[in-house]
Amino acid sequence: MHPLSILISNDDGVFADGIRTLANEASSRGHKVTVVCPDQERSATGHGLTLQAPIRAERADELFSNGITAWGCNGTPADCIKLALYELLPKKPDLILSGINHGPNLGTDVFCSGTVAAALEGTLEGIPAMAVSVASFQWRDFTYSGKLALAIAENAIASIWPKSLLLNLNIPPCTKEEMSSLKWTRLSIRHYEEQFSKRVDPKGNPYYWLAGEAINDLEAAGDGPSDWPSDVAQIDSLGPSLTPIQPDLFWRGDLAQLPEIKIKIN
Repeated sequence: MHPLSILISNDDGVFADGIRTLANEASSRGHKVTVVCPDQERSATGHGLTLQAPIRAERADELFSNGITAWGCNGTPADCIKLALYELLPKKPDLILSGINHGPNLGTDVFCSGTVAAALEGTLEGIPAMAVSVASFQWRDFTYSGKLALAIAENAIASIWPKSLLLNLNIPPCTKEEMSSLKWTRLSIRHYEEQFSKRVDPKGNPYYWLAGEAINDLEAAGDGPSDWPSDVAQIDSLGPSLTPIQPDLFWRGDLAQLPEIKIKIN
């Protein structure tokens, strides 16, 4: 494959092991790599944009391998991609990668994921984009995950990558030898127990800490081929999960099921 121009971002920040591993792996394969990511952790910021404060970016090349151009930005992951595409890069990249995220981005959690939002910015601009996550907050060996992500992206680029397609890759926290085969998956429906932990500050005032635990439901999944496993089930079987997503959120159910709206305003 000819060298690609690759833009890489994340939501864990410029000092995260995952993004450095992914960027260094892409560079080692001969691709031209630019990193534009938050200067600190911006997890679970969803597709938020900074509108009420200036966005600043500083060079951070020294954190990466030689030949990689890197920027740390004080904005959200979506800010980073927008800034890169419209100000920092001389032209649009061939590919956008977001990750490797420290923790899973499975099922309906993609709606609040900064990692997925950064990739989605690329999809909205018609650029092939993939979000990459290791499904554990404790796992820290990203070497094989980086190789797998680049191999998938290179294969997809060499094939046909529709402009509306966002790929969401989750990789189980295990060694290559323990890992089962990669499969296409459906988005699971994620539910949580004990969403908030109520606490009291030193002055006696209550406050709340969002600390829900995901229910590991292997069957609950949205639309997609019925013979595809859910992404949660695939990770549970120690297999990498690759889910095709598109930004079009239009209702795909039976239009006859839509509520009847009869409004009379005097």
